[in-house]
Amino acid sequence: MGILFLIRHAQASFLEQNYDKLSKLGEVQAGLLGEYLARRGIVFDRVCAGPCVRQRDTAELMREAYLKAGLAFPEPLMLPEFNEYQGEAVLERSLPGLLENDQSIRGLHAVFQSSTSSTERRASFQKLYEAVIGKWVDGALPLPHVEAWSEFSSRVNLGLSRIVRNGGRGETVAIVTSGGPIAVAMQRALNLTPQHTLQVSWMSRNCSWSEFLYSGERFTLSAFNAHPHLDDAAMLTYR
Repeated sequence: MGILFLIRHAQASFLEQNYDKLSKLGEVQAGLLGEYLARRGIVFDRVCAGPCVRQRDTAELMREAYLKAGLAFPEPLMLPEFNEYQGEAVLERSLPGLLENDQSIRGLHAVFQSSTSSTERRASFQKLYEAVIGKWVDGALPLPHVEAWSEFSSRVNLGLSRIVRNGGRGETVAIVTSGGPIAVAMQRALNLTPQHTLQVSWMSRNCSWSEFLYSGERFTLSAFNAHPHLDDAAMLTYR
C-alpha cells in the first residue's frame, strides 16, 4: 500500500499585486514543515509540485530543510494536473455582471470596498470570493476560456490516477499543491458532492498536509489538514 501526502502550499502574498509568491511567513512555514517531517524520518520516494510559484517554492524550501538535516529529498517533479483552479479569472470575469444583477454579491462587494484594516479586507474578500466561486461550482457562471469546475475536478483526478497507477508498492509520495486539488482528493476518498468539496477546500491551512493510502483502485483518507509543526498560533493561516 502506498502513502500519498498532499501538502498545501505555504502562505502566499494575499491581496498583493502578485499573489503567486510566498510571503515571509510562508517561507518560515515551509521550512518548519520540512524540518518536522525530516525529524520524523519520513523519506519520500517521489516529490511533485503543481506549476505555481507558491507550490514549487514550498517544495524547494522543504527540500532545503531535508538536505540540511542530512536526509535525501527527491528533486520535485512539476505536475500541471495539480495546479489550482482559476479562481482569480472566475472572479475577474464574472464580477461585473454579478454586480449588476445579484444583490447579495453587490452587498458583499460593498463591504469589501469599505473595509480599511488588513483583517477586515481579508475577511470581507473571502466572503465575496466564496460566494462567487460557489456559483461557479454550481455551473451558474459559464465563462468562455476559463476551466469549468467539472474540468478542474477531472484534471486533478487524472493526476491522482497517474500517481496511484504508477506507484510502487509501499512507496511514499509528496505532492505540494493547493486547497482545491486537496479537496478533490477528499471528494475521491469520501464521495463528496461538488459543494461539499468546495467547503472542504476552504478548510486547508497553509502548509498543512493530508494523507491518503492507495492500493489498486483503493484510495482512502488517513489524515486531513494536519499541522503539528505550526505550534505557534501566529503561524496558522488560511491565505
